[in-house]
Amino acid sequence: MATLNTNEKQLLERLFQMGGGYVLNFSDRTIAEFFRDDIGVDIFDQKYNYASGSKGNRLRGLWQAADDTLVGKSIDKLIEYIDNQIVLGNLKKQEFSPELIQRGRNIAARLQGGKVTPTAPDTTEDEFISKEFGAVSIDKLGLDAIVGDILKQRVDEIRKCLTARAPLAAIFLCGSTLEGILLGIASARAKEFNQSALSPKDKLGKVKQFQEWTLNDFINVARDLNLVGEDVKKFSHGLRDFRNYIHPFQQMSSKFNPDQHTARICWQVLQAAITQLSK
Repeated sequence: MATLNTNEKQLLERLFQMGGGYVLNFSDRTIAEFFRDDIGVDIFDQKYNYASGSKGNRLRGLWQAADDTLVGKSIDKLIEYIDNQIVLGNLKKQEFSPELIQRGRNIAARLQGGKVTPTAPDTTEDEFISKEFGAVSIDKLGLDAIVGDILKQRVDEIRKCLTARAPLAAIFLCGSTLEGILLGIASARAKEFNQSALSPKDKLGKVKQFQEWTLNDFINVARDLNLVGEDVKKFSHGLRDFRNYIHPFQQMSSKFNPDQHTARICWQVLQAAITQLSK
């Protein structure tokens, strides 16, 4: 039996939306597939049968029958599932507070003997802009030398645009530079990027070629692979559709009017991504 106390169980039930016998947006089929493929457990095994045998009670049965390590792993995987479903639009982000998610991660870490992270409020825009990254280095990314030289020229030009207060040009350059970096990283780690659950698929369910990926696709998969942090994903909204705004009528229809503040956020996203990818 896992060493979950009453408070932890109540928190997890809220996190995994276990009211009425449900678990998140799972059906009987999809929860069976998830536990089999991602956790290596037959959740409909008789040993996890508890009370009514509903999905929620099956999870409660797992908490009673499995050891700490397995329960901790299942919590981690369910939180990862929540993150992916939010990106795919199948769950609503506002239903999962960052503090609730972090408390769930801490429970999983405790059960697996890992480090518990103190809960903290979500990074605000002002906090993100105020971060200092020092001298970012394209060289540390390990990309092709020729591509690296081009990217370094673009980073220099971004700085000039920010100084000259040319926000739209800075945003275009930040977006194209970040996409070039992520394409280079993806090409070097093609198997990992293609196997991510968030990799974009065509109508036949086949992963698209990298040249067909959007910047948003690259960011989501890089986050899924823990190559970039949640801050990059959260504050990249000013960059994601930068191509569209090259066309004046698209900019007009979307009412996108970038200012220096938006440009600074995009520059911070780029710096944060370079710093994190360099590691």
